[in-house]
Amino acid sequence: MHYSRVYALLLLAVFLISCGQNQRGVEGVKSETQDTVTAYGPTTMVRNVRKGSNGTILIAAARGGVFRYDSTRVVEKRFTNLTTRIGSHRFWDVLEDRQGNLWFASTDAGVYRFNGKSFQHFTTEEGLANNAVTSMYEDKAGILWFATGGGVSRYDPSQADGQSFRNFTTKEGLPNNNITTIMQDKTGKLWIGTRGEACFYDGKTFTVPRTKEGKAFTNVWGITEDRHGNIWFGATIIKAKKGATLVVSVGLWHYDGSTFTKINQRGASAIIEDRKGNLWTTGDVQPNGVGAWKLLRYDQKSLSNQKPTVTEIMSIEKMLCGILEAEDGSIWFGSIHGVYRYDGKTITDFKNKAGQDSLKKLQQ
Repeated sequence: MHYSRVYALLLLAVFLISCGQNQRGVEGVKSETQDTVTAYGPTTMVRNVRKGSNGTILIAAARGGVFRYDSTRVVEKRFTNLTTRIGSHRFWDVLEDRQGNLWFASTDAGVYRFNGKSFQHFTTEEGLANNAVTSMYEDKAGILWFATGGGVSRYDPSQADGQSFRNFTTKEGLPNNNITTIMQDKTGKLWIGTRGEACFYDGKTFTVPRTKEGKAFTNVWGITEDRHGNIWFGATIIKAKKGATLVVSVGLWHYDGSTFTKINQRGASAIIEDRKGNLWTTGDVQPNGVGAWKLLRYDQKSLSNQKPTVTEIMSIEKMLCGILEAEDGSIWFGSIHGVYRYDGKTITDFKNKAGQDSLKKLQQ
């Protein structure tokens, strides 16, 4: 009987410890498991590539983890998987906030925050609108915005736990709850892409912008603002409906503050402006959604033209995703099979030895 009681107490202790480790939103999710360090990058789909501190690059790979690339380390140890301790998730985005915290967004488990020592897990239980988070954005005031499958979540880190989140859905005026991307312009407005109609938010009202024909911009994934304050984005226009069939037009659009202008028929799933003023896009360039995905560069000297000069850097049969300009001026971009770097001459594939050999040659 004595041994039975001891055994029962041990089982109870194990149960309580397990429950404590599985609690969400609690600081201190720690493990003896070490971060994985390797010479190679992820081999699964890379949705987004972001800047980290001290010239590092952060890479969010679905099912592969979130990686940090540090060029100052030896080649064999340049990629560090930062999410080994929290298991495998569909990571779609990563962000380093102004406080130095790392945020990891997933489409199956909400958001994790890492302060360098421990993880804190945020889900709908802590206030997120939805546990499917596709992208994150930190605005000028240090407020974090999460694009989720159930609306927009606003997180104020200065507020006490339990009061940090404020959610916006169709009840508050969003045109669609399935959010894809968020970007704040120089005037303070938030531009919000959705799988339905895109909109912008001025702090009070959600407004759906439209073409001069009255058409809304749908399925917007990539939005950026250039140095002149112009907004660039890829979008689909629903021209007509024929029964269950939609007649659509895909393209890259430009907004100068008063007029929306369609630049071309090339879609853009991600878009950035580099330090020279060139625009870079990835996307499926075919209006019918069939065909190669391309990394394109739009020359800054011709952006004011109706038909800017476009250079094709890379073409691939399947997806190309997020883009980043690194501190050295190279362009990093995600794909369905990992991450690439373009240094102006050579495209380096980081997922295998051949790609690493190419990298070593560049350094010699």
